Amino acid sequence: MTRRKRAVFLLAVLMTLFMLINTPIVWKWMYPIKYQEEIMEASRRFQVDPYLVLAIIRSESAFRSDRVSKKGAVGLMQIMPDTAAWIVSQADFQPSTANYLVDPKMNIRIGTWYLSFLLTKFNGNYVKAIAAYNAGPGKVNTWLIQDQWNGTRERIEDIPIGETRHYLQRVLYYHDRYKKIYDHQLR
Repeated sequence: MTRRKRAVFLLAVLMTLFMLINTPIVWKWMYPIKYQEEIMEASRRFQVDPYLVLAIIRSESAFRSDRVSKKGAVGLMQIMPDTAAWIVSQADFQPSTANYLVDPKMNIRIGTWYLSFLLTKFNGNYVKAIAAYNAGPGKVNTWLIQDQWNGTRERIEDIPIGETRHYLQRVLYYHDRYKKIYDHQLR
């Protein structure tokens, strides 16, 4: 086989692979939806975009309900126990066990309630709410008041904490990806 024929053959193989890889089935395999029923129930109940809940779960725990971070955050949505206790009292949740944060349904419910709370606190600005989910609403308010960050997606690089910058970029990426792949199937 001549060099030119090999190049054409390789190009044809690569194009075929790209077409096979760039299919809805492959994308859904790469970005699965686990706990869909729980996510949809909590999203409807607390009026939060289900794609945002998916993006948070994917970023926080990669759908591992037993995950515990080095800082002590627990479960699918990586909720700190003190924050969870506050949410349970505020939302009047009735956990059935002491270890309720590892229960997917309860963890998703608590985390989605908290997202709803943050979205309300930041007037529906999901970029600020996501940053606050990671860094805390107090820090985000400080950045906004001190003009360190203007609260927009376009100025994420101004966020003074690298972990929060990267977290926000990751969640926004997953949010956009899930929304594109599932094309409003979760509404």
